[in-house]
Amino acid sequence: MRLTVIGSSPAWPNPGGAHSGYLVEDSKRLLLDCGPGVLPRLRELEDWPKVDAIAITHFHLDHWGDLVPWVWGSMYRNDEYASQPALLVPPNGRAHLEDIGARLGFPDMFERTFHMSEYRPGIPFTVGDLEVTATRVPHYTLETYAFRVEGHGRVLAYSGDSGPSDHLAEAARDADLFVCEATLLHGDLDGEPRGHLSLDEAVAIFEASGAKRLLVTHRPCELPKPEGYELAHDGLVLDV
Repeated sequence: MRLTVIGSSPAWPNPGGAHSGYLVEDSKRLLLDCGPGVLPRLRELEDWPKVDAIAITHFHLDHWGDLVPWVWGSMYRNDEYASQPALLVPPNGRAHLEDIGARLGFPDMFERTFHMSEYRPGIPFTVGDLEVTATRVPHYTLETYAFRVEGHGRVLAYSGDSGPSDHLAEAARDADLFVCEATLLHGDLDGEPRGHLSLDEAVAIFEASGAKRLLVTHRPCELPKPEGYELAHDGLVLDV
C-alpha cells in the first residue's frame, strides 16, 4: 500500500498548497477527500486522473470542493477514455450533492460523472483489495467520518477532520500509519462543540491508538512544526 499526499492544507491553503487529498494505491487507486487544488495536482501526474474511487469524509469545502471542476472536465473534455470513478459519500450525501448540482444548473451532474453510493458507519466497503471502514468522529455539528483502510496486512488510518475522540483512537487502532490532522495551536482556540485537534491532542490520540507511525497533516504553516513527528507536505510519498 502506497500513500501520496496530494494536498495537506488546512481550511485556508498554505502558500502554493492544495487542500485535503490523499491517494492510496494498492491493486486499485483510492483518493481520500478531494479539496480545492487536488485536481490540478493530480493532472500534473497524468492528463486526467485515473482513480478507481474517491471517498469523502465530510462536506466542508476543503475536503470535497474539487469534485465540481472534476465534473466540468468530465462533461466537456470529450475524452472517450475518461474513467467514471466510484464516489463514496457520507449518509445522505447523494441528496446533498443533488441540491448543490441543482444550484449550479445540473441536478444530476455528480451522478453523470461518478458511480455514487453512500457508505455507512462501521460497515466496510471495498475498492479492489482495499477494505475501508468509516467511523463517525466529532467535527462541530457536521456529520463527519474518519477512515480505516486495510489491505494485504497493512492498515492506514485517516482522521479527516476531528475533535478529540476515543472513536478516532479506535479507528486508528494498531495502524501502520495514522494520518492525523493538527489544525490548532491550543484546543481552547476551537469552537464548541469541538471540531479540530491541537498537536498535543493528535499525539495523545496517536499514542492511545497504538499506531506505529504518525503523519501530522492539515497543519497551518503559521504554527510550529511537530518536533519528533513527520509533517505531511504536498507530493510526499510513503509506503505504508
